[in-house]
Amino acid sequence: MKLFKRRIPEEKSKEETSEPKTKKEVGKKALGVMSKFFSDTIAPPEEGDLIEGPVIERSKSKVFIDLPPFGTGVIYGREYINVRDILKKTNIGDKITAKVVDAENEDGYIELSLKEARQALIWGEAEQAMKDKQVLELSVKEANKGGLIIEWQGIPGFLPASQLKTEHYPRVEDGDKERILDELKKLIDQKIEVSIIGIDPKENKLIFSEKGPEQKEKKKILDKYELGDIVEGDVTGIVEFGIFIKIEEGLEGLAHISELDWGLVEDPKELFKVGQKVKAKIIEIADDKISLSVKQLKANPWQDIEKKYEKGQKVEAVIIKFNKHGALASVEEGIAGLVHVSEFGTEEKLRESLELGKKYPFVINIFEPKEHKMTLSVAGKEPEKKEE
Repeated sequence: MKLFKRRIPEEKSKEETSEPKTKKEVGKKALGVMSKFFSDTIAPPEEGDLIEGPVIERSKSKVFIDLPPFGTGVIYGREYINVRDILKKTNIGDKITAKVVDAENEDGYIELSLKEARQALIWGEAEQAMKDKQVLELSVKEANKGGLIIEWQGIPGFLPASQLKTEHYPRVEDGDKERILDELKKLIDQKIEVSIIGIDPKENKLIFSEKGPEQKEKKKILDKYELGDIVEGDVTGIVEFGIFIKIEEGLEGLAHISELDWGLVEDPKELFKVGQKVKAKIIEIADDKISLSVKQLKANPWQDIEKKYEKGQKVEAVIIKFNKHGALASVEEGIAGLVHVSEFGTEEKLRESLELGKKYPFVINIFEPKEHKMTLSVAGKEPEKKEE
C-alpha cells in the first residue's frame, strides 16, 4: 500500500542557474531539466492508496483536502457519517491521512475514506505486532466451545483453546464440549496476555495465542526429563479425572485417576489436597505434556497374586461400586473383581440382590493377573452383614 508525500524540489545549484554560453551547453541544460522533471514527477494516486494532505474546507457533511498536484480530495456521504465524530474535531490546516476509494468521481474530486485508512493503518500495526511478537494485555469478551473471543483496536480476534496456557486450559476429561465451554466462560472479562499469530483482513479477523516465548523454555525444561523418572511436586489442582502436579516452575503434569492408586478411586479429593507434596513416575511425554503415575511407586498388589488365587476358588468380597456392566467387589486392598449383570438378568435385580458395603461369597470365574482382570459369580450363600 502506497503512502504519497509531496516531493520538495531540491535547491538549484549555481551551475543550473547560470546562463548557458554555447549551443552545446544549451542542449545539456535542456536535457538535464527534462531528466529532473521526470525524476520529480510522481504517479497520480490510485484506488487503495493512502494519501495525506491538509484540510482546506469543511461543512456539515463534507471535508475537502488539498492534494497537490493532483487536485482536491473529499470525504462525504457514508464515509463522512462513519467518522463524523473524528472529523468534527478537525480544523482547517490539519493534516489527514485517508484511503483513495475513487481516483476521480463524477464531480472530479478524489474520493477518500478515513475509516478505511484507519483500518489499513491498524492492519499495518497488527502485522508489525505479529512480526515483533508483541505481548498484548486484552480482555476476554466471549467464549465458545472452541476458544475465546478477544478484541484489539476494534478488530475481533479468536484465541483457540489449544493456544491457552496450562493454567487457563479447560481441564475436562473426554473432551466434553459443554463442560469445556463452562470452563472457558470463567475467563470472560479477565485480562490475559496474548500475541497475534494470524491476520486475515478479508475476514476482518485476528488469531491470538496465549503461548509465548515461554513455550520454548518449557521445551528446554522437558528435555531434562525422561520416561521412568521419579519426580516430586506440589498438587496444584484436583479434578474428577485426576490431579495436576507442579514439577517445577513452568512445568506441570497430570496424574489420571486410573494412575492414583491400585485400588478403586472414585474421588481424588479423598486422597489428595491442593498444596500437598507428591512423588510420581513419568509414564508419558507427548505434545509438551507430561503424564504421571502415583500408583506405580507403590507395590503392585496384582504382582504374584496367582500364588494366592486361582480360577474356581471361593472368595469373599465387599461390593464397592456399581457400573453399567455390573458390580465391583473388592477381594482385598487393590484387588477387585466384576460381578456381571448377566448373573442376575437385569441391573435392577442385581442392585436388589447386592448392596454397597456388604460382603458376599463368590467364585472366581476368570482370573488373568497380568491383565489385572478378575470376574466373580455369586456362590449362592446368604449375604453377611457388614462388619463393624
